[in-house]
Amino acid sequence: MNQNGKFPSLLCSANNLGCIRDGYPVFANIDFSVKSGEALIVRGPNGSGKSSLLMILSGILPFHGKLAFTHADTPPNQTNDNDTPISQLIHHVGHQNAMKSDLTLVENLKFWIALSGGNDAAIPEALSKAGLAGLDNFTAGHLSAGQKHRLSLARLLVSPRPIWILDEPSSALDTQGDIWIAQLIDTHIAQGGMAITATHRSIQLGAKTPHKTLTMKAISSRANSTYENSSKARP
Repeated sequence: MNQNGKFPSLLCSANNLGCIRDGYPVFANIDFSVKSGEALIVRGPNGSGKSSLLMILSGILPFHGKLAFTHADTPPNQTNDNDTPISQLIHHVGHQNAMKSDLTLVENLKFWIALSGGNDAAIPEALSKAGLAGLDNFTAGHLSAGQKHRLSLARLLVSPRPIWILDEPSSALDTQGDIWIAQLIDTHIAQGGMAITATHRSIQLGAKTPHKTLTMKAISSRANSTYENSSKARP
């Protein structure tokens, strides 16, 4: 556990990471590291491999190169006794909402709690923070696109996990939704979590939130990525 007693101290590191899908290279030569208490913002044009990178980090796609999630507080050459699979430490929120349209909002969140851990008592506050208060017993199929996306993100609040991997979390949201996304990430980082987020739209993180930027480029470019280490929080 980290110093706040909630999340373990983790490090995600990639070296010369590459991806090939259907026989075609998607990206290559990706290097970065991000630890608990930091956010990594992944930028780049369509087709640069942002979503593929996030799926690799989530264990969904194969890759070549080196990728590791390790416990940052474990001394070199020593074995960490925490054998929790990394898959049980990750929330991956992608383009699909991953919600059952014929279940109510509460029933959907209870499903995610049963699957990923958490407490049913957190549901009312999560729906309120997501701007969905009062819709508890509506079926998800009756929600707007933006509301469905907010419901999908609400599972981050009812089932705490240290690593958030978010693919275009601002999609289908308005300006207030952009602010909410930034606040979600700010709070998660302040609690010792890690957030890796691919986005086209700027996410205005708080001044005290340490973050780095990984800019993906087209595979034809000589350098496939630009990695900006700005991990120190702005003064």
